[in-house]
Amino acid sequence: MRDYDEITAFLGEWGPYQKIIFFLLSLIVFPNGFCGLSIVFVGDIPEHRCLVPGNLNLSEAWRNRTIPLVREGDKLQYSKCRRYRVDVIMNLSETFPDPNSFNMSEVEQEPCLDGWEYSKDQYISTIVSEWDLVCNNDWKGQFSKSVFFMGVLVGSFITGQLSDRSGRKLVLLGTMVVRTVFSILQMFSPNWEIFCFLNFLMGLGQISNHVTSFVLGSEILGKSIRLSFSTMGIGVFYAFGYMFLPLVAYFIRSWRMLNLALSLTSLLCIPLWWFIPESPRWLLLKGRVQEAEAILRHIAKRNGVTPPEAIFNDLELKDMKTKSEQSHALIHLVKTRNIRAITIINLLVWFILAVGYFGLSLNTPNLHGDDYLNCFFTAAIEVPAYAGAWLFLERCSRRFSMSGTLFLGGLVLFFIQLIPSNLSVLATVLVMIGKLGISCAFSIVYVYTAELYPTAVRNMGVGVSSTCARLGSIISPYIFHLDVYHEFLPFILMGSFLVFSAIVVLFLPETMNVPLPETIGQIQKIKG
Repeated sequence: MRDYDEITAFLGEWGPYQKIIFFLLSLIVFPNGFCGLSIVFVGDIPEHRCLVPGNLNLSEAWRNRTIPLVREGDKLQYSKCRRYRVDVIMNLSETFPDPNSFNMSEVEQEPCLDGWEYSKDQYISTIVSEWDLVCNNDWKGQFSKSVFFMGVLVGSFITGQLSDRSGRKLVLLGTMVVRTVFSILQMFSPNWEIFCFLNFLMGLGQISNHVTSFVLGSEILGKSIRLSFSTMGIGVFYAFGYMFLPLVAYFIRSWRMLNLALSLTSLLCIPLWWFIPESPRWLLLKGRVQEAEAILRHIAKRNGVTPPEAIFNDLELKDMKTKSEQSHALIHLVKTRNIRAITIINLLVWFILAVGYFGLSLNTPNLHGDDYLNCFFTAAIEVPAYAGAWLFLERCSRRFSMSGTLFLGGLVLFFIQLIPSNLSVLATVLVMIGKLGISCAFSIVYVYTAELYPTAVRNMGVGVSSTCARLGSIISPYIFHLDVYHEFLPFILMGSFLVFSAIVVLFLPETMNVPLPETIGQIQKIKG
């Protein structure tokens, strides 16, 4: 019996209509590249120190001495969270006109009771400078990043159910609206709590939009184009959106105006609703055969081909309906020894990849050099990563491609600690190479995971693995806070875990040129 791909083969693989859909669905993903990562600039921490009230009659020399000097690494810097007691400083300034003539170590210190003053050299404002998310409140800045990925986690749970129930196209439009509207509303946030709530909703819309675009493209485009669509289509356009972020942020230094500018870009995607069709596959599974046939005949017309008089017969429709009604529970992902081992390895690899990818992406302001150039290069490196993933998937072993890219990403991060401090540019280059390997592996893992699981639980397997990745992304903003224990500890940990996952992947079975398993019993035996 013919499957859907065989039935619709008359449309061709790469006609004019498929090219339009390929481009439009990729374009919809463009705003996703900056939707979650704009927090790199919106939530960056400007240079700051305790505010000394302007109404105090202090000379400029005494104002500077009011802030203690502390050693950070090899340098002495003004303290960011402490100052000398202002009342004592006032008395001393009257007795000692020259502050250098008095030993300040004898003066008691106090927290920043009057707030902070922030440098305007790089930013007009960020959420940190506006709501004082520093010192005892510095955890709020990291939580602002994590809460977006909490929304992504929730979105991962509900996306599949919504699109299966209401249709791919409706969810695609709804998530575009959610992503755009809440991004615009975020610029009016009166406080940090409202900002975080809206950031959560943006995360929910972002992942749902990304996944639905991928699913809709996979169901409309032909079998030979799906691989290119997942890498050179939505992958590269996501990277273009990411590259767009530092270009806009360079010219707009106020976080509210930056949010508005990026949100208006998302608005341009909403009219694409009228040019993108519903998935014929989904319509068929819902019994809406006439609507599915109308779309297929429209595609044939746009491609200049003549469709058969009867596209589907009753037996084929009944078979597709029967397959769609088959259901499995989560327990089936661990029911047998083979599938249990595959599931455990997949969860581990997805989690480590998410920590590495988002950890490096969100750490851009801490790299040596210009923040905007570093962010642009971090984004631009993903374009060759996705191109490499496409070549690997087309021509090479899935297992060795995954292992090799993970090993590359982990090895260079692990050896950053060996770079002398006077060669900071080389350290940044190694970070970029690490990001290249991780991005390439992240693109490959989607395809590899889908091929490892049988048809009966394929969507569930990819969904659970993706959910585990979201847990990794939630903790990723905190990974670089471990540098308080050792400067290179975050890189050592990420590098070690990536190399470990590269070794573990080698135990998975190869799937290139191997027929996809249909049932759990057909899964290849795992090594070891």
